Amino acid sequence: MVKNIKRAKNDLLAMSIFKTVFKNKAFQRTIQIITLALFVYAIYYGYENPTKENTFTKNVFWGLFWSFFMVLTLTTFGRIFCGICPHGFLGKYITKYGMNLEMPKFLKNRYIGITLLVVGWWGVYYTIPGALKIPLATAIMFTVLTIVAFVIFFLYKDMSYCKYICPIGNLTKAYQKVSFTKLGTNSEHCASCRTFECSTACTYNLKPFTFDKKNSMDDCSLCMDCTRACDSVDFKIIPPTSTLYKKTKVEKSDIWVYILVFASITFTMSFHHALGRTNIADSLPWATSAQYVGQYISIKGVDFVGFFAYLYSLVLVVSTTFVGIFLASKALGQKFSSTFSSLGYAYAPLFIIASLGHLLSSFFTKTYSNVLNGFIQGFALDIDKVQALSSRGDSWLMAFELFVYLAMILGLVILYKRVNLFKVSKMRKVLAYIAASSLILLYLGLSMYKIYAFKTYGVKQRAHSTHTHMKK
Repeated sequence: MVKNIKRAKNDLLAMSIFKTVFKNKAFQRTIQIITLALFVYAIYYGYENPTKENTFTKNVFWGLFWSFFMVLTLTTFGRIFCGICPHGFLGKYITKYGMNLEMPKFLKNRYIGITLLVVGWWGVYYTIPGALKIPLATAIMFTVLTIVAFVIFFLYKDMSYCKYICPIGNLTKAYQKVSFTKLGTNSEHCASCRTFECSTACTYNLKPFTFDKKNSMDDCSLCMDCTRACDSVDFKIIPPTSTLYKKTKVEKSDIWVYILVFASITFTMSFHHALGRTNIADSLPWATSAQYVGQYISIKGVDFVGFFAYLYSLVLVVSTTFVGIFLASKALGQKFSSTFSSLGYAYAPLFIIASLGHLLSSFFTKTYSNVLNGFIQGFALDIDKVQALSSRGDSWLMAFELFVYLAMILGLVILYKRVNLFKVSKMRKVLAYIAASSLILLYLGLSMYKIYAFKTYGVKQRAHSTHTHMKK
């Protein structure tokens, strides 16, 4: 065990404020307990006040936790949400006194969590709008997830729920690569280490002393237990996305997260919510498909426009990605799987960085007031409701739109770096770069088309009229 080492200038643990935030156990436990108490109370409040008038439960889960805190921290410090997550916090103790069995191979499948995220949440969100955001539905959903998590923690070792089943865990694991921090160790000290305290302290059975060599933090949730076990562990500031410039431990599931989340959120919301507010909304493919199906099928509460917008987004994004990567693999003379595993990391910034712009804009127009007013209601505070900091039409908010283009630029930079990892001729690299950038160019085209549609056709007077709810 190493103590009191001299830390590098870019090591956050060398700064007293960050050392307290990330390494002080008492401080971290306080934050974890507060988060747990808020989590439990929001669920309880959802059962006690199950109607839409309950804004507290909705804004705790769908305003404060997601997307505000999660997107903001993922793009900065990384996966720290998992470090304070109530499931992970209690899961460590449940696992410690549980059965510690080896999880069966059929459950050791990260695509379980990805499917729950993409289909179980976003598919339902668009098809049955608002269903999961009803306070009672939110309370039930998180109750079920908590029970499932605790059972798996009790049965299996190494925090297997977080690694394979948790929808949020799979998302945060993939997107932590975009942040400007990286946990690793001092290689000079580790070379002579024979006790491996950093690994022994890890509930996830990870080996922090291998992170730098692999250029990957594996399933690290930034719980920081290893930093308290050995001072050789560091938490450094690095250029954002820079770990994706080099060879890294390949996780195809991460790339599928980038592709499917990009399709499910960014593209579907552009189709359904953004273009749905224009005067051509009713003539768009997903709207006309919904109208056609509506002639034969009517299901109360089902939004066929949302369903087809979601379906077309998945098909368009996945097919564009596959065609682009296929052509790139031919240009590079490589197998499709190896090209996909390498160049697919270029798509990491497309959702998370672009969403940061939307997140910041929404903070001023609704998140700030919604969350605070939700807390005023939930804790019966005798104070006046707060107003939004800005209105949606304020011109200065347009500055946040630049994050969309920043996401594309970062994606193109990563793609350039990763294409250059292949040992082929310059011409082959150029052709591969053009082909693999097809998804990024598709996103650019969509962004340009949205601007054109609003300027040419104008805003529909009743924005929600395209949210077609087929009734019996």
